[in-house]
Amino acid sequence: MPDVSLEASSRFVAASGFVVDEVAETSVRGHVELGPEHHTPWGVVHGGVYATIIESAASIGASYAVRERGEFSVGLHNGTDFIRPATAGSAHVEATALHQGKGQQLWDVVISAAESGKTIARGQVRLQNVPAPSA
Repeated sequence: MPDVSLEASSRFVAASGFVVDEVAETSVRGHVELGPEHHTPWGVVHGGVYATIIESAASIGASYAVRERGEFSVGLHNGTDFIRPATAGSAHVEATALHQGKGQQLWDVVISAAESGKTIARGQVRLQNVPAPSA
């Protein structure tokens, strides 16, 4: 499994600020500190930040689940819903596998405000299990 830390991520993924705290075969937990670097011109967090975090969490969990088969998982569909706007603060990220088949997986991801527990965004990501590239 490759390093999924912010330091090892691409500039694009690192810009989301998503920090992975725990990875298991059926779940991923993490957090993000939302702030002005994530804002639209209107001063709220851009929906693309949430979509990126949701895709990242699902891809990490799904890939972890199939790593011993010499595979990783790539997103086929990301359906992200933006529930309420946020401007700043800590948010929890929780990803859960809904289905893990031989060829595909379906993951549910919820991003919630740490202070209130209210859902900010949620999404489902369908992923395809594919052979890992050769080292």
